[in-house]
Amino acid sequence: MGCLYLHQVSFSLKKNSYILLFGLGISTLGDFIYLVAINVFVLKLTGSAAAVAGLWIIGPIASVLTKFWSGSMIDRLNIRKIMIVTDIIRAILVAIIPFLSSIWHIYICLFFLSISKAFFEPAAITYITNIVPEKGRKHFNSFRSLISSGAFLIGPAISGVLILISSLNISIWINAISFVISAIMVYLLPNVDTYSDKSVRIISLDILKNDWKEVINFSQSNFFIVKVYFLAQLFMVIALGMDAQEVVFTQKVLNLSETEYGILISLTGVGSILGATTVSIVANKLSIKALISLGYFMVSVGYLIYAFSFSFWTVAIGFMVLGFFNSFSGTGFMTFYQNNVPIKMMGRISSIYGILQSFLQVLFILLIGFTGDIIPVRYSIIAASTLMLTLSIWLIRLVLLTSNSGYFAEETERFKKTFKLSSFKK
Repeated sequence: MGCLYLHQVSFSLKKNSYILLFGLGISTLGDFIYLVAINVFVLKLTGSAAAVAGLWIIGPIASVLTKFWSGSMIDRLNIRKIMIVTDIIRAILVAIIPFLSSIWHIYICLFFLSISKAFFEPAAITYITNIVPEKGRKHFNSFRSLISSGAFLIGPAISGVLILISSLNISIWINAISFVISAIMVYLLPNVDTYSDKSVRIISLDILKNDWKEVINFSQSNFFIVKVYFLAQLFMVIALGMDAQEVVFTQKVLNLSETEYGILISLTGVGSILGATTVSIVANKLSIKALISLGYFMVSVGYLIYAFSFSFWTVAIGFMVLGFFNSFSGTGFMTFYQNNVPIKMMGRISSIYGILQSFLQVLFILLIGFTGDIIPVRYSIIAASTLMLTLSIWLIRLVLLTSNSGYFAEETERFKKTFKLSSFKK
């Protein structure tokens, strides 16, 4: 009977994981279809490249204004309901965009979309950590990376076809539908309880202060986790800043055509799918340390190849390398984070740490864009990619220190130690 019960529990966990992956995957695919459409929509509406650039700044600004208090609510409310409600809100907001004729109305709509996303993402991380057992997190994260990579490759292509055969509005509304489907999938999943104090109904200033103190105390007593987190996030922020200058670098510096740039993006997507597929196959054979070390180092190498390239094929190699190993770094870091951050504080920690990440993202995008008008773009890209390599080496050094091995212990290793100890006691 015991074995049958364990088998049923295992099947239930797998079933829930697949439903969650499907919901998140549909939503991600919709995001990439919408990403192309909204840029073209704003460009057609305004004819201004600056107006399109503004789309990339709204999200981080909304995050900075939201995340200093949103984590306190996420950790105290029902995270499944948060995910469902924010999905529905995002569906409504996206659905009304085609009816807006003013760029400022669109910006306001996108601002509230970003606020909803600032609630959804930390809640989703907490929910995933609750519903997916520790021994299955690497596999789950690798499959999620595979789905995201597939969406990155397929989404823009679908959007392009839809724009050609129908209209921009259809591409945008598909994203709204994807959020509805995501909400339905989450509704089919079980509730999880992450907060024990049910007496707190209103988030006051005193509660916010206490929550910030708790996060600060956790950070001080777990400084290694904080260092790994911020190095990884700074790495990603620099990568996003460089990505914002991809078009300028490839077309103005390397003189590549728009068609060649499109092929490069597709090759990056192919590399991402191949990398994510590899990780999903070998996830149980590679340690979290190996995933982080190999992933971040090789992604920085890919950006270095890209920075020093002088032809289409050298850029293509760089993009393929960074695309392939991006899944290694993402899977390793997310599993490390889920295994070491307390679930009851995950919303607050994700949100509060995310404030600095969003601030740095805005700063770095503006910095690279500003320096590009003063010094050659290539020098800015080379400097940024060299900084990424330095950060990756620093991160690898931290990860490989034997004194920090406890943070990377696999669930199976912990089980074996517990089993041996209990056997010894008997």
